Parts: sequence; C-alpha cells; structure tokens
Amino acid sequence: MAKTVLVINSGSSSIKYQLVDLETGEGLASGLVEKIGEPVDGHYKHEYQGQKHELEEPIHDHETGLKRVLDLFKQYGPDLNEAGIVAVGHRVVQGGSVFPKPALVTDKTLAQVKNLAVLAPLHNGPEAEGAQVMRELLPDTPQVFVFDSSFFFELPAKSSTYALNKEIAEQYHIRRYGAHGTSHQYIGQLAPQVAGKDPEGCKQIVLHIGNGASASAQISGKPVETSMGLTPLEGLVMGSRTGDIDPAVVFHLIRNAHMSVDELDTLFNKKSGMMGMTGFGDMREVHRLVAEGNEDAKLALDIYVHRIVSYIGSYTAQMGGLDVLTFTAGVGENDEIVRARVIEQLAPFGLKLDKAKNDERSKEARIISTPDSSVTICVIPTNEELSIARQSEVIAREGDSYGNKFGK
Repeated sequence: MAKTVLVINSGSSSIKYQLVDLETGEGLASGLVEKIGEPVDGHYKHEYQGQKHELEEPIHDHETGLKRVLDLFKQYGPDLNEAGIVAVGHRVVQGGSVFPKPALVTDKTLAQVKNLAVLAPLHNGPEAEGAQVMRELLPDTPQVFVFDSSFFFELPAKSSTYALNKEIAEQYHIRRYGAHGTSHQYIGQLAPQVAGKDPEGCKQIVLHIGNGASASAQISGKPVETSMGLTPLEGLVMGSRTGDIDPAVVFHLIRNAHMSVDELDTLFNKKSGMMGMTGFGDMREVHRLVAEGNEDAKLALDIYVHRIVSYIGSYTAQMGGLDVLTFTAGVGENDEIVRARVIEQLAPFGLKLDKAKNDERSKEARIISTPDSSVTICVIPTNEELSIARQSEVIAREGDSYGNKFGK
C-alpha cells in the first residue's frame, strides 16, 4: 500500500491542500478552498486523476471548509481511508525561537503556535485553527506542524541579529527568522546534485522568487544568510511588498500623512512592490506593460532586478565565492526575462547563460548556464509540499525532538 501525507496550508480566508505520495513524490490530489468566512459563496476546487471538481456554497469557517474537503476526497477520490495516509502536515510560517524543528500537534504546541501569531498575525492563527480542526476530524492520524522558519533557526548570530537595543530585542523576540524555509531547504539539498557538485563545501544561493520572494545563502546545505527577517516583508521586491526600505519611512508617514499602524501595514504588505509601482503584482502583466513602453513598468523591473543582483553580490562576498545559483518558485521557474536580466548584470564576474536553455519551458530541473560559466546556474521547480510531507512522516513515526510521540 502507498504511504501518503495530506499537506495543508491554512490561510485567513483560504485553504490549500495536497495529498503526497511519499514513494514517488507526486501529488496524487490537490485542491483549494477560498472565501472562508466571507458574505459571498465560497469556492472549492478538488483535482484528482486529471479531473477538476468545483463547488460553490457558503463557507462559514475553517471547520466547515475542512469537513467539505474530506467529503470531496470521499466523493471524488482518493478515499483517505484507503490511501495509506500516515500523517497530516500543516505548514506554519512562524516557529519563532520556540520551534527549531517540526512538532507534533498537541494541546501545548497548538497554544504555542497561536501565541507566535504576534510575529505572523496573518498566518499563524489560521494555521493553528486548521490543525486543531483536522485533529478533531482525523483523531487517529498524527498531525504535524512544519515551520517555514525552522531551516533558518541555524543562521549564524551575525546574520540573525539586528543592531537593535539588546534588551528590547530579547524582550520582544526580535531577530531574523526568515521564511520560505521548506523551499530553500528542499532546493538547497537538490541543487548540488543537479549541478554535479559535491554537497560538502558547496556555496550556493537560492532565489525563491514568486509573489513573495526571498534569497538564501547556503554552505554545505546549511543557511548562512536569508533576505526575509522578523517577518516576510524584508528583502527582495515582491508582488505587493516593499522588501527593504528605510524604517524611517514609517516615522515620516506617521508624522506627515498621519497614517495608522494598520494603514502602514496594508501599504507595505499589500499595496507596494510591483503592485504599488505598476498596478500589477503579476510579472506577466509587468512585462506586457514594458513591451508597450510603459516607463513606470520599466523602472519597476529595473528595481526588481537591481535588488536581486545586490543580494547575489552581497551573499557571494559573505561566502567567499559561489558555486551554484538556483532560480525557483513562480517567477524563478517561468520568467526567462528576469533570469536573463539578472545574469546579464553578473556577466563581468564570469556568469554565462545558455540562451536556448534559458528560453526553454520545462517542469524539469535543469542547468541553464554554459559549460564555461564561472557559476553553475540552475532552474529547479520547488516542491514545498513534498518537503513538508517527508518531514511530517518522520515525526509521525518517530516523534518530535520535544519529547512528543503520537498516541502517548
């Protein structure tokens, strides 16, 4: 019988899910629940064996949504009672300093994840709620928290510590936690293999570029730097987030525009980035505007690429060299223009792109640099669900590092 893990990503008003086959790494079924708790009808989408099944009805809360998801599995397949499910893995954005590794879902860990919502107010609450509901719906199946921030728990202190008043930083748990950790870990383990490099001593940069975007520097698979900080706002320019910005902009807008904390939060996280500069968060639309001669879009793309190149240069210097550079996530995997623009600026350092390979559309991991490039450049599709599934299976079988074992 196949061994599977149901991976769940609960948002404030949505739920994404995928049933992962641990042996093949394939997603057997997947789906999306949208508009939870909204006054309009919610939307369900369930995909299995190439068939898409959709439903619209009111979705009052996460419990209602997840109950319906289990009904969809029963109605359209695969039946979870026969799918060899060994765990349910829940993606959690913020583990803070409490969770350096995944954890079984218990009364205690549920409370801890909820308390960490102060560091990720848009994410941790709904993620804890989803785990609590699934624990009640599937009481005989281990539930596991897998944290985006865990991979970066091992960052050196010089990378994770802000130059903030020490007492304040300690009292309010302010440090660089990073995000997209499951993706950076997955790609960091795979990239040396794709590039034909010895993982030991391999110096690499992973660019996880999607609507949210982050960069990491890794040596021998261990993180030494990452661009996201206390929250996912810091770092690269993103679809709707500013990325790096002078903190004094906050003081300036409070004093002169009389903006509230909530207004600033919305401005920086939802109305800035490519969206704020061009009116579109989708890079395909930005490229369309550039092709039409739109000057705002041209400048926005310049800024987007400039920030990526700046991080590559900084991380290369910090590591004392670079062996592998990998593009992943929505933009990284599919946007040949951004990749070409980035490598073009790095050409003086010996990086060379194979244009035909870069322009090729493929879902396979591949090298897109020329044989004589000073750095091996890869495009590798990320698979956060598989990473979460694998980690969840181990915890379900062996227990976590905090002394919790399922059923005991």
